[in-house]
Amino acid sequence: MSIKLFLSPTSASTGLTSISVGLLRALDEQGLKVAFVKPIAQMHKYDEGPERSTSIVHSMTELDPPKPMTLKYAQKLIGNGKLNRLMEEVVAMTEQASEGYDAVVIEGLVPENEPFIAKLNVEMAQSLNASVLLTATPTMFGSYSELEERISITSSLFGSGKKNKVIGVIVNKLNSPAAKVPKSPILSNDLQAEVDEAETIRSLDIFRSNHRLLGTIPWQPELMSPRTTDVCNHLKAEFVFKGLSDDRRVVHMSLCAKSAANMTDEIRPGALLITPGDRHDIIMAVCLAAMKGVPLAGLVVTGGLTPPESIIDLCRQAIETGLPIMKSNLDSFNTVSRLTQMNTEVPTDDTDRINKVMDSVATNIDGEGLRDILKLPEVNRLSPPAFRYQLVKRSQQANKRIVLPEGEEPRTIQAAAICTERGIARCVLIGKEERILETAKNQGVELPSAVEIIDPDKVRHNYIAPFVELRKHKGVTAPQAEALLEDTVVLGTMMLAMDEVDGLVSGAIHTTANTIRPALQLIKTSPNAKQVSSVFFMCLPEQVLVYGDCAVNPDPDAELLADIAIQSADSAKAFGIDPKVAMISYSTGKSGSGADVEKVIEATRIAQERRPDLILDGPLQYDAAAIENVAKSKAPNSPVAGQATIFVFPDLNTGNTTYKAVQRSANVISIGPMLQGLRKPVNDLSRGALVEDIVYTIALTAIQAKQTADKQAEQGII
Repeated sequence: MSIKLFLSPTSASTGLTSISVGLLRALDEQGLKVAFVKPIAQMHKYDEGPERSTSIVHSMTELDPPKPMTLKYAQKLIGNGKLNRLMEEVVAMTEQASEGYDAVVIEGLVPENEPFIAKLNVEMAQSLNASVLLTATPTMFGSYSELEERISITSSLFGSGKKNKVIGVIVNKLNSPAAKVPKSPILSNDLQAEVDEAETIRSLDIFRSNHRLLGTIPWQPELMSPRTTDVCNHLKAEFVFKGLSDDRRVVHMSLCAKSAANMTDEIRPGALLITPGDRHDIIMAVCLAAMKGVPLAGLVVTGGLTPPESIIDLCRQAIETGLPIMKSNLDSFNTVSRLTQMNTEVPTDDTDRINKVMDSVATNIDGEGLRDILKLPEVNRLSPPAFRYQLVKRSQQANKRIVLPEGEEPRTIQAAAICTERGIARCVLIGKEERILETAKNQGVELPSAVEIIDPDKVRHNYIAPFVELRKHKGVTAPQAEALLEDTVVLGTMMLAMDEVDGLVSGAIHTTANTIRPALQLIKTSPNAKQVSSVFFMCLPEQVLVYGDCAVNPDPDAELLADIAIQSADSAKAFGIDPKVAMISYSTGKSGSGADVEKVIEATRIAQERRPDLILDGPLQYDAAAIENVAKSKAPNSPVAGQATIFVFPDLNTGNTTYKAVQRSANVISIGPMLQGLRKPVNDLSRGALVEDIVYTIALTAIQAKQTADKQAEQGII
């Protein structure tokens, strides 16, 4: 039977939907299979339908939550004295949705003006015999004592003493600018200014006595930021140039009424600038900022005026950077007035923002504490959120120093800042400090002081002699070494070779060959590896699979293919994935023939002989390896078919094509390629990598570095 968690708000505006979907992710990160139910829909004034929480869960997960009843329908049953029938329907809906799941999150109703709502939440929780999580926010009250009182009152509705069903409280929107909690009852004014609100909340009497605080979620302005496209739709404006409006986000808005010289401070990352269409000085200033690399949210020209073609021609280079420009038929005042009325809730199709909300909430919920309270089962399931959670957690524990040779590249700078703030790695950026800091400023990135910046021109001479020593068998001279060290990837690789850093990540602006070649020349392969290969971690909705080799070896022979299979199995196991290796071919068993099939047959034999401890089989067609029903007919006696977690492709053409087809067609996050077989970790990036991709690759590299160090320590090398 599923464990039931009922979310009940203590007031309006606690961010119930955000907490619901974030709680799903937090439990998923614990490896649990979690269902979701919103028994009764409660439409917000801006919503036209369908119900927001259910729609978001349906779009962001593999779940298909039942359609909620309408609040009007629930009111009608209650009004007709049929509360019991309503509860029967709530129970039936929840039981059906939660069948086969470890837990189910049930979203209650927001107690706004209707007095029966709070009572209805209690009836649903009692009928479902659910544990209750209260959601609260300090922004709705005048003091912390009032916040405590509201939590206490709401909690008392769910029983008293040992019969109380409330297991904890999640407090949302901490440090919000809308907060109406100026003082803490336990801190002086001077001390209050220095203490984060989360610490203040944790110190409240109610959380030191009979209520457990299971989450403190900070208010983050970026999670409130709409896409430029959303703003255009709200204004009913039209794009003059659409640019990157689907990707750019509005962090702040500014009405530009001053001269261009007096409003330059307003032109900053994420800014939406609003100006009359005939203010050509402002338009030119905005375009100059875009050309400088400032990622503006966009420009709104008002009054129904389109800039003349002569101005457009001068701005062409800025437009090519992706700067969105839209025209509003309203005047500037009414344009701004309409923008202040915009709904700030997350649109159900804004998957990027929803993902960030889910991650933010999940990160700040005590998932392990929740597991302890509910006595949730230990599971081996490794869902994508669980995999990413484990990556971050283990990289934090590893505490490794990772060099990033592309230190002046904007995405790399953002990733370094994130990794430092989250404790994923100690990042070293190679590049000119003034360029790195300017790029960070233009991107709106606050680079932590802990991020180390190394000027390549100031340190290059330190590596000339060691480089010559490592490449003396190739006759490399000092002048040649100095010239080769002009390449920051080569320089970073030398830092790794000399144990000054623990790992290297490159490839955002370099090819795979540019990243791997110096590693092969200076780092070399590990003693037990025949060749360097790669794997991708494919984050499918229900589980994480490993694909190898999809990035390095064009046409491996049977010996090398067996080595790739063994390396991939060891990599998977190191990252918490139970290795069941499928050697992929166009033939399952003896259904086909030919040189390509024979190669896979021989590779399977070699791998099984070298590593009899591995669960490995082949040749298998992809569908026979992945789908249980197909496996029963094509390979009924295979220990791998239908349950493979590692897919080893016969050549690069097959592997690279398959991973990209799955990634793009199924909208799957892929992490990698992670290189395997080197003595020290070096990892490549796709040149189209997102900041998130770089962050997780740095985390992978830090974990590899820890594993390498541990293995060397066991062997007495260190």
